[in-house]
Amino acid sequence: MELIFFATAFVCGFIILQLKLPPLIGFLAAGFILNLAGYESTPTLETIAALGVTLLLFSIGLKLKVENLTKLQVWAPASLHIVISSALFSGFLLALGYFGLPLFIDLSAESALILGFAFSFSSTVFAVKVLEERGEMASLHGKIAIGILVMQDIFAVLFLAVSTGKTPNLWAIALIVALLFVRPVFFWVLARSKHGEVLPLFGFFFALVVGYHAFEFAGLKGDLGALIIGMLLASHKKAGELAKSLMSFKDLLLVGFFLSIGLNAQLTSQAFVVALLIVLVLPVKVALYYVLTNLFHLRARTSLLGAFTLANFSEFGLIVCAVAATNQWLTPEWLAVVAISVSLTFIIASPLNNRANDIYVKLENWLFKFESDKRLAEEMPVNLNKTKILIFGMGRIGTGAYEAIAHSYPDTVAGVDINPECVERQLKRGRFAILADATDPDFWQRINHSDVEMVMLAMPKHVQNLFALEQIKASGFVGQITAIANYPDQQKELEDLGVDSTYNFYLEAGSGFAEHVKEHFSPK
Repeated sequence: MELIFFATAFVCGFIILQLKLPPLIGFLAAGFILNLAGYESTPTLETIAALGVTLLLFSIGLKLKVENLTKLQVWAPASLHIVISSALFSGFLLALGYFGLPLFIDLSAESALILGFAFSFSSTVFAVKVLEERGEMASLHGKIAIGILVMQDIFAVLFLAVSTGKTPNLWAIALIVALLFVRPVFFWVLARSKHGEVLPLFGFFFALVVGYHAFEFAGLKGDLGALIIGMLLASHKKAGELAKSLMSFKDLLLVGFFLSIGLNAQLTSQAFVVALLIVLVLPVKVALYYVLTNLFHLRARTSLLGAFTLANFSEFGLIVCAVAATNQWLTPEWLAVVAISVSLTFIIASPLNNRANDIYVKLENWLFKFESDKRLAEEMPVNLNKTKILIFGMGRIGTGAYEAIAHSYPDTVAGVDINPECVERQLKRGRFAILADATDPDFWQRINHSDVEMVMLAMPKHVQNLFALEQIKASGFVGQITAIANYPDQQKELEDLGVDSTYNFYLEAGSGFAEHVKEHFSPK
């Protein structure tokens, strides 16, 4: 049975991918198609879906630092949004009941508040997938969005703990204390897991056993445990490598999650109409995200892209409603409504995020009216200091290029990266590095690149290099552009768009290694 499910997911995902949309839309569509064909979800698929969500939260934890949650621009908008949007959504649902519409007419104030609370969440699964595909997990708007989502997850876990009557037991205190003491042991094991198959197994073990099951045993939410264990490991230097080693497993398991949404929905024409009515309020939710983050001194573009990332309803809303239905606070029909609403917003949010930069460019003059005059340190103007060569992406390739150029032409090269930790490391090593987003149109308006003669695009995601190339051209840059690529078709795409030269990382790494060997080889 599961083979049929995943085969259908592949076909739908492949078709959607050819339309240049995220495959997850195809996976959702596959679930609905299978549902209409008479298939039902299976215990195996539900297990796969649960594993995917647990690994997702563990991976988020690996990339998240506690200090990010304590920032005013994260916890304040998150808290205000969940209160205001819950009130707005519940009021909207009660208002529709006055018109005698089906399902709405029987809603009590308590039931409407629960639904409003459920619809106030945004999808962690969707946001992480979109940010990863666009290579924006380390961007400011990406970190703000993830921080808000984690705050929402905490609110959801608290609700589930109260509503299910599941309270922490005595083991919870012992578990929290033990984690503080054994953290160095976790680090020791992680460091010695090397780089092969033991590394992802380490991730599975710590996410599912140490995280999920240990927290469940202590009377705490298992998914929250996976998130916390990931956060405990986030400061280790191998945390990023661990997250990458789990990526393929996580993505495959999450296909099961998207399939399960469609398969579990009780599709009726009435549920679909009600879901459409609720989706009509989505722009209000997105606008509220924008206004609240803008209120705490984020730039217009950062607020808009963050709001678009959160422009959906959440799988956590499904969980909240499922618990409410079990406790007879909601009728079962509302589960289908929420499932359809979540799916529809995924479909809406995908092209919205794909065109986020284009939409911003069209709206920027109007959005500036709402922008705060005060700037965060991460968004201050950029000074290039008469730089001749700009390198975007200071990973291994970008850093290597920087060193090679700086050796021959000192004081002419600058590195640019979206990740604050990366920029901080570069500055400590005496390199000229700038914290900025190459895909940000405002970045190109805030710098004077008249002295720049060459731009090198060395960012790890091909889509990042494509977006940056668009902005470089729009800024009127007339110098040379070179870029890295992983595959020949990516090289061709870049060259067709006007890149002067491309570097195939996989093909040319071997020739570079050969040159290194020839330099050090002395035949007898």
